[in-house]
Amino acid sequence: MNYRDYLQKAIYNVIDPLVKGMIKVGITPNFITTTGLVLNIVGAAVFIYAGLAGESSFFYIGLGGGIVLFAGLFDMLDGRVARVGGMVSRFGAFYDSVLDRYSELFSLFGIVFLLIQKGYFWSSIVTFVALIGSIMVSYVRARAEGLGIECKVGFMQRPERVVLTSLGALFCGIFGYVKTFDPMCILIVPMWLIAIFANLTAFVRIRHCYVIFKRQEREG
Repeated sequence: MNYRDYLQKAIYNVIDPLVKGMIKVGITPNFITTTGLVLNIVGAAVFIYAGLAGESSFFYIGLGGGIVLFAGLFDMLDGRVARVGGMVSRFGAFYDSVLDRYSELFSLFGIVFLLIQKGYFWSSIVTFVALIGSIMVSYVRARAEGLGIECKVGFMQRPERVVLTSLGALFCGIFGYVKTFDPMCILIVPMWLIAIFANLTAFVRIRHCYVIFKRQEREG
């Protein structure tokens, strides 16, 4: 069992009472998934507003990070409600994956806009590269699984990306008053990490599939 499994188990122990309550009142997994997307759109809108705001921009950056972090909770709730409530469906899994991609596109776009407006052009490019990596990690897995290959290798998966993005923005807002260094670095550094490791994860997955395909060719 790796660190993600341990962490997931611990989180499930905390949220299971909430999950059972949601099931009891008739909340569906697809409703939770949709709510998560709406929250990410709101978070993106707050990042965009932060780019246009003046002295209060750091407050809105932190607020946007908090919203994205809260939205990440819905990422876990929908799947857990589906499994515990016996509501697992193929469409639900498809719907969840599609809306997760939309969520990342919106939140990272909001940060790209924010950085451009604040004069961090090259950091906005890095964030765009992070966006590309985020999408490609998921696309490579989906394409591989469509061809019958399990492809979950690599470090920078969606939970790690959500945590880095949301906490980076949240702490950027909290430490916005600091004058000894540029607080925007607290947001920019996670974007660099995602840009590097998400794309690296995508290539690791491509390599993983290549090895399996070659082995299947030899055995076939």
